[in-house]
Amino acid sequence: MSYKADYHIHSCYSDGTMRPVDIVRMYKEKEYDVIALTDHDGVDGVKEAEIAGEALKIKVVPGVEISSSMNFYEKSVELHILGYHIDTENQLLLEKLKELRAYREDRNRRLLTFLNEHGYPLTEEDLLQQPGQTYVGKPNFARAIREKGYVIEDMWDVFDQVEKEKISVGEAIEVIRQAGGIAVLAHPMKIRGIGEKESQPFWEALDEITSELKRNGLKGMECYHPSASAEDSLRLVSLAGKYHLHITEGSDFHGE
Repeated sequence: MSYKADYHIHSCYSDGTMRPVDIVRMYKEKEYDVIALTDHDGVDGVKEAEIAGEALKIKVVPGVEISSSMNFYEKSVELHILGYHIDTENQLLLEKLKELRAYREDRNRRLLTFLNEHGYPLTEEDLLQQPGQTYVGKPNFARAIREKGYVIEDMWDVFDQVEKEKISVGEAIEVIRQAGGIAVLAHPMKIRGIGEKESQPFWEALDEITSELKRNGLKGMECYHPSASAEDSLRLVSLAGKYHLHITEGSDFHGE
């Protein structure tokens, strides 16, 4: 029996634009069987999604997406780890998420100053684009820049000049494990700093990284994602099979 599933969804509790209840309703209307709410570094929207899922008869998996880093040949590589079937009331998880939010808020303040100093004036109010919004991430900066009419070439590269402190990928995987969850490597094709995308050096580096993550307790790989072509997905499935990892699919949905 096959299921229609999306294991990578963001709500307004991180950098998405829709409330969890509206997301669940939308996926139900599209006849999905299983979805996972995986907000960045937070689980505040999970309960709302689960309640809506129970009412609408659609399975909602409690999840999270944690930003982390890995030392790879003396370079820091950013990796995102998805956690599924987590206990959202686990104290270790909640303490770590609080720490990650503090890192993000510090980066946001420094990035705001950086942009203002380089001729792109923004205020904190410009970054708050949803009623009651408490989370601000890079997409909020991008939306604010677009609304102001600013044109910045290589916007994401500019953002990356202001780094955010991160936990190690091993710690991220362990936190998910301690919360009873399953750790999955998010969107491998979006990993930067390991070679040109789809080149042989990229795939060789990804193989090394996957091997190390497996030793640290990784359980799955997101092989189907908008960043991966059909050919990429086939290679990712093969790589996941090599290391006996679960294969997942996610849209990385942020809003209509």
